Amino acid sequence: MDKVNLTINGIPVSVPKDYTVLLAARKAGIDIPTLCYLKGINEIAACRICVVEVDINGVPMRNLPASCVLKVQEGMNVRTNTPRVREAVRTNLGLILANHNRECLTCKRNQNCELQALCEQMGMDDIPYTGSKRESEIDNLSLSIVRDPSKCILCGRCVSACRKQQGIGVLDFTNRGFRTEVAPAFNFSMRDVNCTYCGQCIEACPVGALYERDYINEVMDLIDDPTKHVVVQTAPAVRAALGEEFGLPIGTPVTGKMVAALRRLGFDKVFDTNFSADLTIMEEGTELLHRIKEGGKLPMITSCSPGWIRFCEMFYPEYLDHLSTCKSPQQMFGAIAKSYYAEKAVIDPKDIICVSIMPCTSKKTEAARPEMEVDGIRDVDYSLTTRELGDMIRRAHIRFLDLPDEEPDQMMGEGTGAGAIFGATGGVMEAALRTVADLVTGKDNPNFEYEQFRGVRGIKEAKLTLPIDGKDTQVKAIVAHGTANARTVMEMLKAGELQDVAFIEIMACPGGCVHGGGQPYVSAKARLDVDPRVNRANALYAEDKRLPEHKSYKNSEIKILYDEYLGQPNSDLSHKLLHTHYHRLDTYCQE
Repeated sequence: MDKVNLTINGIPVSVPKDYTVLLAARKAGIDIPTLCYLKGINEIAACRICVVEVDINGVPMRNLPASCVLKVQEGMNVRTNTPRVREAVRTNLGLILANHNRECLTCKRNQNCELQALCEQMGMDDIPYTGSKRESEIDNLSLSIVRDPSKCILCGRCVSACRKQQGIGVLDFTNRGFRTEVAPAFNFSMRDVNCTYCGQCIEACPVGALYERDYINEVMDLIDDPTKHVVVQTAPAVRAALGEEFGLPIGTPVTGKMVAALRRLGFDKVFDTNFSADLTIMEEGTELLHRIKEGGKLPMITSCSPGWIRFCEMFYPEYLDHLSTCKSPQQMFGAIAKSYYAEKAVIDPKDIICVSIMPCTSKKTEAARPEMEVDGIRDVDYSLTTRELGDMIRRAHIRFLDLPDEEPDQMMGEGTGAGAIFGATGGVMEAALRTVADLVTGKDNPNFEYEQFRGVRGIKEAKLTLPIDGKDTQVKAIVAHGTANARTVMEMLKAGELQDVAFIEIMACPGGCVHGGGQPYVSAKARLDVDPRVNRANALYAEDKRLPEHKSYKNSEIKILYDEYLGQPNSDLSHKLLHTHYHRLDTYCQE
């Protein structure tokens, strides 16, 4: 690639010609502050915090350009720390703060806010501009996402994440001038629009303008209630990210410390969603084989991601019969906890409270779906995010990094490596094929890693040959992550281009659950150096290697569950507890 030579703060730099000045400075070890910039998602120079002084071959540029969109040029001389630049940045920060709700101590993002950190960096000890502020009202009607316009700095990061990355466009700039606000169209609540609740807007937001609906107090009250038996499950992706809440590098697995922390929080039983991920594979794999053999609706599409389910219900309801009827691992766990576990532990199911710790904000809405109950008993009572668990641990004054490693409780705590990789894009597909391949061959295949489905490429395809009913059958499979890529796949299905495809995995979030909307915040600055999707996924693949078994059907607790209770995958009792249905979902319909 052609190189461009320039100087930044007196340091000669040689970078590819498609670099911006911001990226070139980063390569030279120089940080340029940003607020609206989010690599690959939002590069619009709206906040004017990243301005620099530039001359080209001795000719100064008239204004201070924004380094996030300024392409490097041969002979450029860039200065990032001149009096003029510092004064401009402080002025622009002051203007942002003038219309900002500065009640930082009670803000969800206190001490984890990019605006707050930048103000400290720049020594903002005074706000020179005072006057009127935009009138705003908190939108907390959704079960998953809360929007606080008083905190919004109009950076546009959430708008771009929703539109460009997810291909939906729920949020946009509304009104004009001083009254400009980021909101859904026509002043609708987040509850009433075509939002999947994936939470990528929360991940993108640099301040506290968007955050998850918090259920910590409700859960703590139930833990303290002696009449309730409170069990907790932890999703695969949580263990790959929770450590970041306590200063560990992105993608550090903390399974054992997570289990220990949950015990110290007072949960009666600490179980693992890896168990029900393995259970999902048994049900979903059996369903896939049945559809292939019996001429059922193909391609079958996974149903583990509630954001993707909402997306399909809203935008492609005519293809709902392609979805697997399996509940997600979160919901399967709850259904088994309040039937099989309740029976074994001799506890009234009505006294069991099932709490899930998920990387996902959409799981909160999934838990509340009317379909997610059996005989009037809810599968899952509360779903908390990874961030909420971090908050709970801090509130309980638990020294997380000093905790010993502990194992989950038995009966619903065992998981295989197949369950662990559920949290990465392609993981459900790989886990399913590990079991399906052995079931159809009757052999324990030693080559069980399907690496063609790994990585963060938006859409991945592969063809596999399986001996079904005594003859080799070619099975084509597709993996997609992020709803923008999901839309591409569904349009291919609509156009009749996927007639030879048997199985599709779709996750609503980019990278899968490891980058869910409830995972720890990663600043725009940190994302210049690391891709959290990759690091966290690698943690799950390391977990897969650590565990003794790598195929769901080898989970000993799953074997006991079928032998003693369910009978076999897709049995009548399995269908009653573990399967569901989906329906068309209309939006923009206020109550």
